[in-house]
Amino acid sequence: MAKSAVKALYNVEAEDSQIQIQKTRPEFEGNITIVVFPFVKLARKAPAQVASEMGEWLMVNGEGLIAKYNAVQGFLNLVIDDAFWVKQLEAIDAEANYGQQPNRDKLMMVEYSSPNTNKPLHLGHVRNNLLGYSIAKIQEANGWKVVKTNIVNDRGIHICKSMLAWLKFGNGETPETSGKKGDHLIGDYYVRFDKEYKAQIAELMAKGLDEETAKKEAPLMLEAQEMLRKWEANDPEIRALWAKMNEWVYAGFDETYQRMGVSFDKIYYESNTYLEGKSEVEKGLAAGQFYRREDGSVWADLTKDGLDEKLLLRSDGTSVYMTQDIGTAKLRFQDFPIDKMVYVVGNEQEYHFKVLSILLDRLGFPFGKELVHFSYGMVELPNGKMKSREGTVVDADDLMDKMVEDAKEISKDKVNTLQGITEDEADEIARKVGLGALKYFILKVDPRKNMLFNPAESIDFNGNTGPFIQYTFARIQSVLRKAESLESLKTLETLRSLDSKELALIQRLCEYPAVVRNAGDNFSPAVICNYAYDLACDFNSFYHDLSILNEPDAAKRALRLLLAKNVAKVLQSAMSLLGIEMPERM
Repeated sequence: MAKSAVKALYNVEAEDSQIQIQKTRPEFEGNITIVVFPFVKLARKAPAQVASEMGEWLMVNGEGLIAKYNAVQGFLNLVIDDAFWVKQLEAIDAEANYGQQPNRDKLMMVEYSSPNTNKPLHLGHVRNNLLGYSIAKIQEANGWKVVKTNIVNDRGIHICKSMLAWLKFGNGETPETSGKKGDHLIGDYYVRFDKEYKAQIAELMAKGLDEETAKKEAPLMLEAQEMLRKWEANDPEIRALWAKMNEWVYAGFDETYQRMGVSFDKIYYESNTYLEGKSEVEKGLAAGQFYRREDGSVWADLTKDGLDEKLLLRSDGTSVYMTQDIGTAKLRFQDFPIDKMVYVVGNEQEYHFKVLSILLDRLGFPFGKELVHFSYGMVELPNGKMKSREGTVVDADDLMDKMVEDAKEISKDKVNTLQGITEDEADEIARKVGLGALKYFILKVDPRKNMLFNPAESIDFNGNTGPFIQYTFARIQSVLRKAESLESLKTLETLRSLDSKELALIQRLCEYPAVVRNAGDNFSPAVICNYAYDLACDFNSFYHDLSILNEPDAAKRALRLLLAKNVAKVLQSAMSLLGIEMPERM
């Protein structure tokens, strides 16, 4: 309509890029504002005159869409007729998958989690998994075909440390005999290795060795390095032990993933991909892309790219993470027609992914330059950072237990007021609320920032939290249950005007598709969180000021029930993009 106005008034074809429409600022009357400055030169008139002329034209030719307008300098504020907003609400109600974009017929692979099989998942992994899963859901809503993938780091010196400690100090302990999840059991032996290793370092230093030499010559470290060499040489005993202990860990991981509500379509294992990487490095070496040092190690010289030199194979022939990632990338692009590859990995690995992109490009892989590193900040605790080898991590399983237990305690009085609720149902509500609190608190923060996780703050039923939004949803469900049925939409035809609270809610609902696009373009679940919170706040303000079930006017009652129904629909849709379940009752 704005283009038509410019054409009719000034006989000029306006470009799409010149049409700037924004939400009207709260101090002015209006719903949307057209910025007219781009048309001032075309019209050769003052901004205020252009705005007024366009406003008059739209009033006459807008087919009743524009109720009134006001011009403020170069800004044309338009009041959209209430009937238009009612039709928008009806259209939202009619669309089952409202907010989802058309299928792009393109495939995006999102890698997240990437655990090591020497320890259980911890708080840092929780942020990684929740971000990765939510990004995948958001991109699916934006029309992408998405493959969720995981690379399990199941080989290397850190794995050998746990294996060696179990051999020396485990006395045949298993998950069954200990009553521990397999990943927790193996994690205990990783911590035990570090304890014994430090004792050996201290003993060697007491004999006169400097710290660096003591670290290298400590018997446990030498044995672990020898175990890694035997593993790469396919020693049958070492391989059998490795397979057995990894199976314990995988079973533990699966239990944690299921409880966290995340999943994967394809899992790769470093033990399978590192050989592919070694093969590609050797090809690059033969082609002169890399070079070998006197000690036999293989390196890439990246100084011409503004970086330094990068180790690709150690002097003993064993591979490093970079070697594995080269092999994994090759296999993935063989397995899937990937249009975009996204790595969800902490910001401490930014250098690693710059190097990986350059190396893949050098090796002739066309996708090398197209890799996306979704870099996110670390999770910090009130008492400092986590260190796995010292056993001071916040375990993911323990964290989820604590969140659910806190939810059960906090919501006990509320749940007890629900009639006919069983203990199992109360437990299920506590599970959804506890995990919803955890997920929302982590995802509402700009992912690129470091964050401080505060469990008590996350589970507050007031403020910008998951439980607040879940409670709003449950409140709406209660209203809808009490209504025998939604009023006939035909009664809306008699509606003469909208209350400001009703209008604000409809406008907020209309924003949802753009919010989903924005979250997808910026890989930001926080955008969805902020929108869901604002929508919940708008509904609670509406609910506080206006009656729904006791409204005597049938048309208004029908509108408000329809509003409540669609606010619940959009809240559920938005929270599902965050991996959060919504309880019907709270």
